[in-house]
Amino acid sequence: MKGAYFGWDIGGAHLKLASLDEDGRLLAVQQIACPLWQGVAQLEQACAVLATAAMAPQALHAVTMTGELCDVFADRASGVRDILAALRRVLGPRATIQVYAGEQGWLSPAAAAEAPLAVASANWLALASLVARSVPQGVLLDIGSTTTDVILLENGVVCCRGRDDAARLASGELLYTGVVRTPLMAICRQVPVQGSWQNIAAEYFATMADVYRLLGVLEEAHDQMATADGRSKDVEASARRVARMLGRDFAGAASLADMRGVARHLARVQVREIEDALALQASRARAAGETLAIIGAGAGAFLAAQIAQSSGRVFIPFATLLDLDAATATTLGAAAALAAPAVAVAKLAWLAR
Repeated sequence: MKGAYFGWDIGGAHLKLASLDEDGRLLAVQQIACPLWQGVAQLEQACAVLATAAMAPQALHAVTMTGELCDVFADRASGVRDILAALRRVLGPRATIQVYAGEQGWLSPAAAAEAPLAVASANWLALASLVARSVPQGVLLDIGSTTTDVILLENGVVCCRGRDDAARLASGELLYTGVVRTPLMAICRQVPVQGSWQNIAAEYFATMADVYRLLGVLEEAHDQMATADGRSKDVEASARRVARMLGRDFAGAASLADMRGVARHLARVQVREIEDALALQASRARAAGETLAIIGAGAGAFLAAQIAQSSGRVFIPFATLLDLDAATATTLGAAAALAAPAVAVAKLAWLAR
């Protein structure tokens, strides 16, 4: 793979790698679970697994991250430095590595270590910047396993009010809600069950992955994290975990029907939160905000499509912006949507060659 480009997106829960050939064509996308909060060794192990596919002569490794926010690090700056050091150890001293720094462009690992906050949690900006080249007017909804990015694009420009996580949380451009890891207690305090409102436990008994398994819309490839109780990921096990959130035991078919009803309510509440964030960003648009297209990416892209349909907006799947070969568009497109920032950072590096 002479002249290959590899895009690394190093998150707190997953490691994602995209590869392009020397002509900028997407060749492959991989994602594996990487619970970075358990220690940097988790990252090194995950990188070593993926790096076997990324050891190519004259390859360029483009890097972005969000994992520096994990509480295993003393602060974000330390996290950036430790993550880059781990990647260097795996790829070796001869690897050509460029770190995405948003408005500051590309930095060497050494320069990034000196300006860590310029590269911290910049993966959303890499994705939005790439999308804005193809869709100058719209709202990017990247709904992942843990978080959702809601980014306004106007005239080919990323119109963000916040740059770091704190400012983006304040502006509503970053929501800590996702379709896999988000605990149910973060969605709402009550759910309707058998004609009454039932308080839910403030305990980590179940996640939104259980909800979307019950609803039959969570793809197995997107469901890589362990369950809250460490048990299986089948429908009945998910129903048991949701029932436990209500202080109940699972009792067969009747319970399954009730828990599916609870799941539908939880999904509606999550969608409403994302819709409210969309409305806020669209209200900032100079053009008619209600007509802005939605560009969907992430494990929860199916929710972005649902939101577009219910609001009468055009929906643009991220994969359709990549000019994929028809023979691989379905499988590779799904993987690209899941790991969109990794694809974006690789593509931006290729465009900057």
